[in-house]
Amino acid sequence: MTSEAFAFWLAEPGRGEIRPVTLAGPGPDEVLVRTLHTGVSRGTETLVFTGRVPESQWSAMRAPFQEGDFPAPVKYGYLNVGRVEQGPPDLLGRTVFSLYTHQTRFIAPKGAVTVVPEGVPAHRAVLAGTVETAVNALWDARPLVGDRVAVVGGGMVGGCAAAILARFPGVRLQLIDVDPGRAELAARLGADFATPGEALDDCDLVIHASATSAGLTRSLELVAPEGTVVELSWYGDQQVTVPLGEFFHSRRLTIRGSQVGGIVPGRRRTYADRLALSLDLLKDDRFEALVTGHSPFSALPEVLPRLADGSLPALCHVIDYPEE
Repeated sequence: MTSEAFAFWLAEPGRGEIRPVTLAGPGPDEVLVRTLHTGVSRGTETLVFTGRVPESQWSAMRAPFQEGDFPAPVKYGYLNVGRVEQGPPDLLGRTVFSLYTHQTRFIAPKGAVTVVPEGVPAHRAVLAGTVETAVNALWDARPLVGDRVAVVGGGMVGGCAAAILARFPGVRLQLIDVDPGRAELAARLGADFATPGEALDDCDLVIHASATSAGLTRSLELVAPEGTVVELSWYGDQQVTVPLGEFFHSRRLTIRGSQVGGIVPGRRRTYADRLALSLDLLKDDRFEALVTGHSPFSALPEVLPRLADGSLPALCHVIDYPEE
């Protein structure tokens, strides 16, 4: 059997289009999934959309179900929630998360989909990949009860990190952003808010997710002697300037990179464990604050340019697929 599907492709940097796809029936160890929602990862996907993935990172930045090559044409994306239409009985009819692209229907190995727990709305489950990034960063950071923590950058990743940290007992937590409008987001996540100039210093730990040199510099200023800044930003081809010639050495500061592709040694958790944890965390309604807009799949070629140039402000922008 074959069926018709449609997928979003980056035809050339700055221009996307929807193309038809013909699917064969799933094999014995595969599932056929009808997509309900996908999420646009604003940081990474807008860099891909504008053709700003450095050639040195083309291999490292491949999405699990990517087709084509950077800079274009390429089919890219990795925040997909759908319903299994064909497959093993234990998965049939279940809502699942996968790292698939923006496509109306797709076939994938059954091991590539994870069941969304009861109590997690399907549209919110698209955040699972971003929550994974935040979970991984906190495994790297190892915050302790009672720590003084700042999250610099109130986007998707910073917001997810703040939502998790807000559950730690005794933590002094500030979400820091240049946009005073993010104060409402901070309140909904359970964190205090400050602009960079108002932020409290003497932090044991700073999570940096603003993707700016100014944000990383401010993170170093806020952290206490012997403290750590965990760098979550991915800058693409952007050059970053950091004042390592000032107090960096005398205060014995640490900048630690964190990337979702690797789990800190000794953590004794698998990637499947991390994803299952992330989906379970999404039962918490505070994550709903990060879902800031919806658009139909048919509008995706017009939506991504607006997300890339900032004319469509959003944290997690959800793409909704037609019901059939």
